[in-house]
Amino acid sequence: MRRFAVVFEKAESNWAAYVPDLPGCITTGSTLKETKHNIREAIELHLEAMREVEEPIPVPTASIHGRDSISSGTVVRNQPKC
Repeated sequence: MRRFAVVFEKAESNWAAYVPDLPGCITTGSTLKETKHNIREAIELHLEAMREVEEPIPVPTASIHGRDSISSGTVVRNQPKC
């Protein structure tokens, strides 16, 4: 199972997440919990669409320096705003 890095960002009124190795794979949510759920689903759908059009699935290249891991096989980390 491939494990893709996910970046979570806290905005003023919601959360956002994206996958650096899967351009266009992004989501938002009202809470971090909702955003984690949404990004799992977004990754699954993104990879499914890539398979349908016979696009190669990229090998994860993003470096992980986080502390969390979610059970779908996606490694996550909080990304504080600078």
